[in-house]
Amino acid sequence: MIKKMFLGLALGFFAVSCSSDDDAAVALSSLNVNLNGLENLGADFVYEGWIIVNGSPVSTGTFTVNDSGALSRSSFTVNSDQLAAATTFVLSIEPTVDPDPAPAATKLLAGDFSGTTATVGLGPVTSSGDFDSASGIFFLRTPTDEMPGSMNNGNDQYGVWYGTPGAPPTSGLNLPPLADGWKYEGWVVVDGVGPLTTGTFTGFGAVDESNGFSGTENNVGPPIPGEDFFHNAPAGFTFPLDVRGRTVVISVEPSPDNSPAPFLLKPLVGTAGTATAPTTNNFNLNASSFPTGTIVR
Repeated sequence: MIKKMFLGLALGFFAVSCSSDDDAAVALSSLNVNLNGLENLGADFVYEGWIIVNGSPVSTGTFTVNDSGALSRSSFTVNSDQLAAATTFVLSIEPTVDPDPAPAATKLLAGDFSGTTATVGLGPVTSSGDFDSASGIFFLRTPTDEMPGSMNNGNDQYGVWYGTPGAPPTSGLNLPPLADGWKYEGWVVVDGVGPLTTGTFTGFGAVDESNGFSGTENNVGPPIPGEDFFHNAPAGFTFPLDVRGRTVVISVEPSPDNSPAPFLLKPLVGTAGTATAPTTNNFNLNASSFPTGTIVR
């Protein structure tokens, strides 16, 4: 009799618990993501959406993008109350295996909801300003192959520097400062081979973070980003590299970086002319590289 009473109490408790759970069922709604211009992040990173609810981020789920730019998912199931209360949508880049439940610093897109829709842009990438008026100049010279104070060696076609020639040269990049999680990177594109980095940087009036290809006479180089191409040529490239006539690019890269290739954000693109310093070359704004989209709740 005691065992029967205990079993009855246990079943009664389970029934009450189930009934309580059903009563407390969370209402769910769909969040639809319509994004263009994203790229494949590789196996180690994914995109993750977030809604900001009462000032706190709530994940809406992760997705990947294939080589054609198609999203693996475009509709996500979200708590209805949280979705209705959301003020902003944010898209971040996260490690595929992510031990941290919070958003990474690499926030790519964001937009405030107006009614049921949020139009997203690159606001999270910069710490102030935007890319609407981005511009710049660059020149061809090889300062790392010259002893300080010495004459020009006559081989300036083998280097590219982002600024105005002088003693010392000064920065020529008009770009917004980047938020944490992002860095600028320069590139020279060699047709049939690929892009060749000139190094990453966050400041425009100081040396960048790489001089691996530079000459040996003044290896640090001038106080602006850039590179000479004399040593340690990667596979497929031939040094010294003549930069004349080649495409020169400034990209924005996630940090940590998902790939050794340029990221999808390439705000400045230019073509090197045939003349070396003191002649300068212009960068043009490349807004077509910026992803766009809308989020609908």
